[in-house]
Parts: sequence; C-alpha cells; structure tokens
Amino acid sequence: MADKASGVLSCPVMSTALDCLPCLLRQAIAVVKKTTEDSGRQVALLKSILQQAGFLDFGLPPPEIARRIHQLIQQQTGKTDLYREEKRRQNTMALAWLPEMQRRVQAAKDPLELALRLAIAGNVIDCGVTDDISEQQVAAALEKALREPIQGDLAAFRKAILSAQEILYLADNAGEIVFDRLLMEQIGFGKITLVVRGREILNDATRSDAEAAGLDQLVAVMDNGSGVPGTLLADCSEGFRERFAAAELIISKGQGNFETLCGTSARVFFLFKVKCEVIARRAGMPMGTHVLLHAKSGSEE
Repeated sequence: MADKASGVLSCPVMSTALDCLPCLLRQAIAVVKKTTEDSGRQVALLKSILQQAGFLDFGLPPPEIARRIHQLIQQQTGKTDLYREEKRRQNTMALAWLPEMQRRVQAAKDPLELALRLAIAGNVIDCGVTDDISEQQVAAALEKALREPIQGDLAAFRKAILSAQEILYLADNAGEIVFDRLLMEQIGFGKITLVVRGREILNDATRSDAEAAGLDQLVAVMDNGSGVPGTLLADCSEGFRERFAAAELIISKGQGNFETLCGTSARVFFLFKVKCEVIARRAGMPMGTHVLLHAKSGSEE
C-alpha cells in the first residue's frame, strides 16, 4: 500500500482476488463475441473456457490469468489480434488530440507536471476494463488532467528522470501510447527505450502501435517478448530481463504493469489511473485517482 503523502509503495507481487473474477469474465465474454457471431457457438466456447479456467492458479497476478484465458480462446478458435480495429481507431483518436495537448504542455507553468498528468489520463484507453472507449471518455479524462493535481511525489520523479541516463518506459495500451509522447518529450527522447508487448492481447500496445504513434522515429523501441497484459518478468525475453535489471529508472504505465511489477524493484515509478476497487485498496488511493507511485521492494532501498 502507498503512503498518500509520499507516494511510496511497498507491497508484494499481486495475486488474483475474488473481486477480479467479474472483470476477467467480462473480458472473456467480450473476446468470445469477437471470435464468432453464432450465439450457440459463443455459449459453447465460453462454457469450455470457464471449465478450463477453473484449474488456473489464482495465486498468479490478474494479467497472467487474463493471458491464459485468452490463450484458451485462441487455441479453440485459431484467432489472434482481435482488437486490431479498436487499436487503429484509438491511435487515430489520440493522434488527433496530440497537437492541442502539446500546445497546452508548452504553455504550462510546469510542462513536466502537465505532461505527466496527460500521460496518465491516457490510461483511460483500456479494453481490459471497458470494451468500447469513446472519444467523450478520453476528452473527459484529458480535461480532468488539465485541472486536477496528480497524487504522488513529483519531486522524487523529477529528480529521478534528471539523474538517470537510461530509462525504460513500459507502455500499456494503444492510443494511450500517443499521450506517452508528451511525457517522453519532456524527459528527453535520447535516454528512453520504449518497451511494448511482444504479442497481441486486448488493446495492449505492440511495436505496430509505437510505429503508428510515430515513436519509432523518436526513441529506441523494443518488445518484452511476452503476451501478458502487464510485465510478468518470468514470461519476458532474456534480453528484456537484462535491460530491466540494468536500467537506472523504469517508468511503468497502467494497472497491468502495476499488478505484475509491484514489489519487484525500487527503481520503478508507476503511472496509472485507479480503475477498480482491488487496485484502489492495493494502492491506497481512491477510485478514479491519477497516481504516481514510487515502488519500494523488500530487497531494494
């Protein structure tokens, strides 16, 4: 749980709570519907998935459970990248907002703070929580970011990005990755390596989304070798794990990365919107809060 005054977080890696199950079921239903329009086939497929899901280890973090459910669906249908059209639309929508948000950041009294708030606001674009994110929802999130302060230790974050020569920036979702550009512009592109998912799942950002956002022309881009909607180190490539271990600073976007990396390293700053009660309890922050949490593991100070 985080200390609200300092934004410092100390916690073990998350397991899947009972309260996570309705969200995981909603995701499964949404994905099953994308595989076929045949309602009978939908019901049969969902029943099969639920029977097999009953044997999953709920000591694992929620993104790993989500990945395994998606794998079961893919194995039975042969269909992958089911959110391609949503991701295309989300990137296009965010790119339309980008010039105005860049102007707002440039005119701000504290450009870094506003860029940070807007980058976190982009975390609303999350098909793991909401099936269809509207332009109105994104606009509301950006408006909130323009007027409300961030919860967390901005001074510690500012100090960390100034001193670090190598920063891993762990992206979360398509669309959201466009707003990450605002923060990366303030940090400096030269010291950043942008990390995306290694395989498609939900609307999580992959290399193609980094390219759609134009970020491949600005920063080094690598994938983590994994199809988990988070960053489960055990499932990531050896090359990514080496970069993770060596990085001076890690900026982690989104709840999925928080769920899988909480407690792994004191060099991580988590940036996300609190979108469920499980995370609210875990982070010690109210629902809807835009937070900046500094990780503190049991082994690192």
